[in-house]
Amino acid sequence: MGYKIPNGGTFQHAATYAAALPFTALSNASEAIATVAGGTIAAGDIVLLASGWSKLDSKVVRVKAATATAITLEGIDTTDTQIYPVAGGAGSMRKILTWVQIPQITDVAFSGGDQNYLDVVFLENDQGKQIPTDKAAASMTLTIADDPAQAFNGVLMKADAGKQIEAARLNLPGNDMLLYGTYTSFSKQPAVSRSNLLTRTVSLALQSEPTRYLTAVV
Repeated sequence: MGYKIPNGGTFQHAATYAAALPFTALSNASEAIATVAGGTIAAGDIVLLASGWSKLDSKVVRVKAATATAITLEGIDTTDTQIYPVAGGAGSMRKILTWVQIPQITDVAFSGGDQNYLDVVFLENDQGKQIPTDKAAASMTLTIADDPAQAFNGVLMKADAGKQIEAARLNLPGNDMLLYGTYTSFSKQPAVSRSNLLTRTVSLALQSEPTRYLTAVV
């Protein structure tokens, strides 16, 4: 058994990216390998994927190994050809060059992501059944102390205006890291309440399942 508390964790948002690196193929393997040309990505880099496989599209992952022609995506199991049809995963990846910390977070709220069901009942049934369908859209909202002098303000304002999928990560104590592909929205007006902190909200509309890594790069 194990447990932890989030105290001491940090949240970061991607600030700058390298140019997109196309990959012409993505293998069906216990750890998918992307075929590239002239790659300069290295082990330990974090990349934002765009892929023909919808389950990997907009996903943020860590690179396990890399050469100029092959990049291994750590922990990304694509062996199920029903979910990952053979030869269907081609796309591109963008390496995150720099991150900016979003400090002074007072609350992190998650919503959505619940399993949806189809209710089914036949004439002969005494009781209906539920068949799982899809999952509800998921989002995360950070409440932060208003501090317009901090560097992250410019990054979040740019992300808000750009309406492009961005990378974000939550660093928990130890080597525990969660990576997100998200549309980012940043409130322009701080919340004002007498004798309370001025606060703003960072809204993250998650575009893929989070990727979690529990170990540091070896």
